[in-house]
Amino acid sequence: MKTRRDLAAMFLGCFISVVFLIGAVPLQAPAQDVIKLKYSNIFPPAHKNGILAQQWCKEVEKRTNGRVKVAFFPGGTLTPPPQTYDSVVKGIADVGQTLAAYSAGRFLLTEVLGEPIGFTSGYQATMTANEYYKKFKPKEFDDTKMMYISAHGPGTFQTVKPLSSIDEIKGLRIKANTENKEIAEALGAAPVALPITETYDACQKGLLDGLLLPIEPLKGWKFGDVIKTVFVCPAMAYTAPIPVFMNKDKWNSLPKDIQATIEKINEEWIVKQAKLWNELDQEATELAKKKGIKIINVSKEQNDKVAEKMKTVKAEWVKKTSAKGLPAQDALDFCIEYVKTHPQP
Repeated sequence: MKTRRDLAAMFLGCFISVVFLIGAVPLQAPAQDVIKLKYSNIFPPAHKNGILAQQWCKEVEKRTNGRVKVAFFPGGTLTPPPQTYDSVVKGIADVGQTLAAYSAGRFLLTEVLGEPIGFTSGYQATMTANEYYKKFKPKEFDDTKMMYISAHGPGTFQTVKPLSSIDEIKGLRIKANTENKEIAEALGAAPVALPITETYDACQKGLLDGLLLPIEPLKGWKFGDVIKTVFVCPAMAYTAPIPVFMNKDKWNSLPKDIQATIEKINEEWIVKQAKLWNELDQEATELAKKKGIKIINVSKEQNDKVAEKMKTVKAEWVKKTSAKGLPAQDALDFCIEYVKTHPQP
């Protein structure tokens, strides 16, 4: 028969064993909070640019092992395109992509990309835009964290009615962005500022006679339904910067390893985006041929005449922007030289 002393010893032994076993089981670390981001994007969900942006979101989630999840809002469904930049600054959206031109007068130095530099492809334009940003680090974007810049292929004049000469642009109401309206004015057209999301209806209703855009929207935005003539003129070939940016506080709150991962993805997406613009221009060109849209490559003589007018456009931009204390001439010279030394691959 066990004595009280034996029972106490047994109890103590069991107690020690239980304590030992509990101590031997590692405590489970608390689950790491998932970082959730909202991405407001200008492109429709079926547009290949919209699809590529959504793939960026998925890549961020994949490479951070699910620590970051990005909710994607295409076609301006979270924030209207003209308000996207301010919405990201205020934290309504965490990431945004829209045309810089929609924030008129805000990105003065970056407007250099809308000058008639003579871009030959979307690949070249996108690479130029990102190299420009890396070199000049314009302070005008300092209230956000730049991801990367997308830039479309060479700008063209497109008209609702069939035309035979670029001279016939004179007097027409042409959709143009703030940073390139002088190109339209130099050829005698009347520029009309309008978000691209409202442009199709404006053409259908007769509120516009034409567009100052790359050839890509003939397919991507279905403008091939309303356009009859496209004028390709190297002398006035501009691009439009379409930056992707993040709320600065949100960026600064991310762990350093996640920041490094996103930076690496951004570098890859510059090249993916550049290649996609070439693909989209080619698809739009093929669509134009099928629809019977007339694509007119202006003659050398006509191009030279336009080039003379574009000299004034660039000089005026440099004068106006330099007056704001910005290195306008340096930025313009850099972009022109980059285009000359980095032809389309």
